[in-house]
Amino acid sequence: MGEGDHIHCFVSAPPKLSVTDIVKYLKGISGRKLFEQFPEIRQKLWKGQLWNHSYYVETIGSVSEENIRRYIEHQSKSY
Repeated sequence: MGEGDHIHCFVSAPPKLSVTDIVKYLKGISGRKLFEQFPEIRQKLWKGQLWNHSYYVETIGSVSEENIRRYIEHQSKSY
C-alpha cells in the first residue's frame, strides 16, 4: 500500500442511520461515479473492486468540529 491508500471523511448523520449503512452508501456511490467516469481503472484493481470491505470509524464526542477539520487537513499535507 502507498501513502495515498485511504481517505478521511467527516460525516454528520441522523442517529437513525447506522454507521454500516453510511459507509456502504459512501463506497457504493463514489465507486459507481468513478467507474462511470474512468471505466479503465477497473482493470487495474484487485478483482475489479475499488474499495475493500474494511473501514475505521470514530465518534468525536467532545472534540470540536474545528479540531477534526484541522486533523484531516494535517493528514493530507503529510503526504
